[in-house]
Amino acid sequence: MNANFDKNVILEKHLITRFKREIKHNHKSIVLWFTGLSGSGKSSISNILEQCLFKKCVHTYILDGDNVRTGLCSDLNFSISDRTENIRRIGEVSKLMLDAGMIVLVAIISPYRYQRKLIRKMLGESNFLEIFVDTPIQVCENRDPKNLYKKARKGEIFNFTGIQSEYQIPEKPDVHLDGTQSLKDNAKKLIKILYDRNIIPFFNIC
Repeated sequence: MNANFDKNVILEKHLITRFKREIKHNHKSIVLWFTGLSGSGKSSISNILEQCLFKKCVHTYILDGDNVRTGLCSDLNFSISDRTENIRRIGEVSKLMLDAGMIVLVAIISPYRYQRKLIRKMLGESNFLEIFVDTPIQVCENRDPKNLYKKARKGEIFNFTGIQSEYQIPEKPDVHLDGTQSLKDNAKKLIKILYDRNIIPFFNIC
C-alpha cells in the first residue's frame, strides 16, 4: 500500500460489534476453509452443510472458488502469484463476513500450504478451521463434474492442480474428511464439531 495513503487511513469504530451480532444471531462466527482437489467434494459438502444450518436460521454464506473468479477475482489467472492473490482476496472478504457474525464456508482448492497458513494468520487461530476433503485423485477424475481433468489430460488447460500443478496435502488439518463418504455424513461431522466448539447451540439438525 502507498505509504502516504496508509497514513490517511483511519479505522472507523462501529457501534454494532461482532460480539453483539453473534448474540443476536444465537451463534458464533467462524470461517470453514474447505481445501482439496477439484472434484473432491468441497462445494457439495459445504452446500449440504449450509442447508442444514439454514434450517436453524444460522447466518451463513458460501464463497466458492469458481463463483468468486467470475467477479471479485475475474482479473486473475492461474499462475502461482495470481492464485495467491485470489486466496488473499477471499480471505479479506471472509474477514469482513466474520465481523458480520456469519459462518463463512469457503470452498477453494488453495493448493499450497503457505497460502492456507497466510489465511490462518490473517483471520486468527480461533476464527479458522482448515477442512481437508481427502479424496483420491482417481475418484476425483471419475467424478470430473466439469470435465476439467479430461481437458488437463488432453493439454487443453494448463496449471491444473493434481495434473500439471502440485497439491500440497495439509500436514495437520483441523478437520480431516473422507471425500468418498456421503455428503450428509460429512456434513453431520462438521455440525458436531461446530457444536463441540460452542459455535452453534445444537447438533442434531441434518
